[in-house]
Amino acid sequence: MTVDQMSTVADRPRAAATAGRTRSAERPRSTMTARRHRAFYMFVAPWIVGFLLLTIVPMAYALWLSFTTFDGISPNWHYVGLGNYRELMNDSVTWDSLGRAGLFALVSVPLSIIAGLGLAVLVNRPLRARGLFRTLLYLPAVVPPVGAGIAFKNLFDQNAGATNGVLTFFGFDAVGWLADPYARYVLIMTVLWGAGNIMIISLAGLQDVPRELHEAARIDGASSWRTFRSITVPLLSPVLLFQTVTGVIASVQTIMPMLLAPIATTGGLTTVPQSNYTYMIHVFSQYFALGRYGYASALLWVLFVLILIATGLIFRFTSGVVFYNVDPEAKK
Repeated sequence: MTVDQMSTVADRPRAAATAGRTRSAERPRSTMTARRHRAFYMFVAPWIVGFLLLTIVPMAYALWLSFTTFDGISPNWHYVGLGNYRELMNDSVTWDSLGRAGLFALVSVPLSIIAGLGLAVLVNRPLRARGLFRTLLYLPAVVPPVGAGIAFKNLFDQNAGATNGVLTFFGFDAVGWLADPYARYVLIMTVLWGAGNIMIISLAGLQDVPRELHEAARIDGASSWRTFRSITVPLLSPVLLFQTVTGVIASVQTIMPMLLAPIATTGGLTTVPQSNYTYMIHVFSQYFALGRYGYASALLWVLFVLILIATGLIFRFTSGVVFYNVDPEAKK
């Protein structure tokens, strides 16, 4: 046996020991990774199950219903294909209610964002009892929609409401706030009542604006309004975009204030005023008043598609005015 062969034979146990240590080191590492993966899926499993059972399955069921004449009770239903969709395309009530929902979103979303941002700027100042003011301004946002709707209904009732009580005390005539054409204004006030949510998000955005920029603008002689318009608002643009998208989605789906607050009673029958007969009220009436589950499901799927389109358009037209404050080192 040569010297090289002897050295090779001597190195074999050493190499085998090294390989064994490597495999033993990799085995705990892979076991740790597998445990982390299992822990991750265990934590997200409740959300995944809830999302599948409470979102995906109902949406798939509603999609199936939209191709039928099912009324929710009778077993005698028929498959009509795109019949419900063709009907809603020719339904003037559907398009009128959709127009009212769009107008409501066009008015209520900017007003809510402006009100929330204004309150955020107010409570962001170094005031006495600032925490108390923040709490009081946010409290209306935690009131359930049903409670807020009933409160506004009682507040603006034509016969026993506090608003008309004040008007009659000063010699004015009582106003039918819950009937056309005033019902839409009561509805907007009901929505603005919950501007505390937007205030909290805007306040978090304001506190994230670097103070150095405000100090530099003050040194350069910029006024408070110019600093707010040229520094604060651009840096808040991602927050404002988020509030716009979520506000549009929420406003077109608003239904509870329409059903509870701005309701008129005519001839002993309680009805929603025409000005507040929005798309979701139309869907509600098709589902529960007329029992047209198939047609109402088609209405909801059309609304889903329209929301996707509106969201895409918002992102498309705001891409040039939204600025993200990214650390230059994070780009490397």
